[in-house]
Amino acid sequence: MSDVNVNTTTPPPPGVNSLALLATKANNKHIRQFVDVDAVAGAFAGCISRLVVQPLDVIKIRLQVQVESSMTSQKYSSARQAFSSIIREEGLKGLWRGTVPAQMLSIPYCAVQFATLRVVRDVCANLKVDETKNKQLISFGSGAAAGVVATFASYPFDYLRTVLAAQGEPAVFRTTWDAALHTLETRGIRGLYAGVAPTFLEIVPYAALQFGVYDLLRERWDSLQISGNQATKSFVCGLAAGILAKAATHPLDVLKKRYQVAGLPRSLRYGRRVSQNVSRLSLVQYAATMYRHEGIRGFYRGLNPSLLKAAPSAAVTLTAFELARAALVSAGFGNQSGPTSHRL
Repeated sequence: MSDVNVNTTTPPPPGVNSLALLATKANNKHIRQFVDVDAVAGAFAGCISRLVVQPLDVIKIRLQVQVESSMTSQKYSSARQAFSSIIREEGLKGLWRGTVPAQMLSIPYCAVQFATLRVVRDVCANLKVDETKNKQLISFGSGAAAGVVATFASYPFDYLRTVLAAQGEPAVFRTTWDAALHTLETRGIRGLYAGVAPTFLEIVPYAALQFGVYDLLRERWDSLQISGNQATKSFVCGLAAGILAKAATHPLDVLKKRYQVAGLPRSLRYGRRVSQNVSRLSLVQYAATMYRHEGIRGFYRGLNPSLLKAAPSAAVTLTAFELARAALVSAGFGNQSGPTSHRL
């Protein structure tokens, strides 16, 4: 990778100057080497994880966007019933609805997330932040920062995969492009960022918990001298971290999905549509409205498939990343020496 000249005559995009100054302090050579490795390994991990968990994501979304308060009037009463219904009515392909935008979300999201995580930790190390005293703060803080940056970079694809996964049959939008054009025509560019407020409120604790708990569990694993190879350790610790992070933030995920599908013209056989008026309400206003009409249970719609998805998703993502990164480094990409040598 060629050297980056920060003092160029062409003004860089907004925010690059600040990152360049941090990178200079954190040793440019190490930053450049490992951002590439972490980004590639992260993109690979995101792709593999999405292929594995997409059916669970579709089921979760279908349950989350149901607004009926009575179980008897809901299209889907449980994750198992939703699975059977989708297979019967839409075939196997129904379980992979929205896969293209989902991959367009997962690949850049994970690439940016792991690259940002490494940059933040390298900056802390090279600014002489005492890792012994601030280990947990660095772990949780870098995870939160990585989640925010990755979400901002990939959010429109999150919106589009939700719309395609929620619509059912007959499909209103046949392609990702159809959904994007309809959104731009009816809601403008802001429509692609519908639900971004609860998303940012969700991603900070979610990413902080996922990476922070993951690090803590790996340390505990080593201190207890539990048998098992690195892949097993990564998978088990990632599984537990994913469950805890998702359970703590699920209500915000439900709110996000409601904003994303507000006004979606899907078939009424899937239940009452989320009103377009929802998009005009603040997060607090809509949360209060949900509570009045659906009770506390409304905020936990789709929790079971959400946990079933989050656990293997985190486990597969973190394991695939660790293995892919190790393979890239062993193949000569990057350098194990210097401040970037500490692992996730």
